[in-house]
Amino acid sequence: MIPEKLVKVAERAQNALEQMPIDQRVAFIKKKSHVWRAFKRHLRAMSYGKCWYSEAMGPQSPYDVDHFRPKSEAQRADNEKDDGYPWLAFDWDNFRYSAERSNRLSTDEETGQTFGKSSWFPLVPNSPIACWDNRCTKQEKPLLLDPTRKADVALIDVGSDGRMIPSKTCTQAGKERVKASVRFYGLDLPDILAARRQVMIDLGDEVDKLLLLIADAMEAERAGDPNLIEMHRKTITGWTLPNRPFTLAARARLIELGLPELLAGPEDQLAIAA
Repeated sequence: MIPEKLVKVAERAQNALEQMPIDQRVAFIKKKSHVWRAFKRHLRAMSYGKCWYSEAMGPQSPYDVDHFRPKSEAQRADNEKDDGYPWLAFDWDNFRYSAERSNRLSTDEETGQTFGKSSWFPLVPNSPIACWDNRCTKQEKPLLLDPTRKADVALIDVGSDGRMIPSKTCTQAGKERVKASVRFYGLDLPDILAARRQVMIDLGDEVDKLLLLIADAMEAERAGDPNLIEMHRKTITGWTLPNRPFTLAARARLIELGLPELLAGPEDQLAIAA
């Protein structure tokens, strides 16, 4: 829950911004960066410390409060940019808790390709473009997936090799959005790809242990140790809870192994929220 006092601070900054001449807006926004930074720990709590874009989690990974729609400049293409969305600089609905590797520009040392969202905010062809005098953001069609929209999250999945891929229900337009998001959020950079793959490997090992216990019990024509079997089941289900890193990868691995019944359900999620 966002404290009301933080919301009020943001509202006051917004009201001041609305009264400013155009040539003073960018400087004012930069001066007031403490406003959105104050939201960080509350945004972090919403995702159990995970980056909203990558699901990565780590105490040595710096995190930012990203503006999904860039506050001072929007890069639409390599040679195309505009003033972005300054009126959303203090709108906490526009904030996303993001690892630096997803939010800031960086270079893949293996390929030399640049990754990171930074001020990039491309739109699909022929999309309306919102501006200060016409704030039609609801009519815009962003190319990047928004982690706060269920419909967007449903477009992306994890392949058997750990790479991010379009989901089975993705249309061609959706596939283009997934491709752009993987690039700009750096979702398949070597370090994060290795971490995601490790989750899938470790989960597979736990599944092997469970199946071996069940097989041994069936071969001996006995019930086996129900407590031990249940412990392994709970451990496996735990990998798919929202407080674990790379939950989507864990879920994809279980489905691939033909064990969707071990996925965490609403009652499991309520247990960690209690």
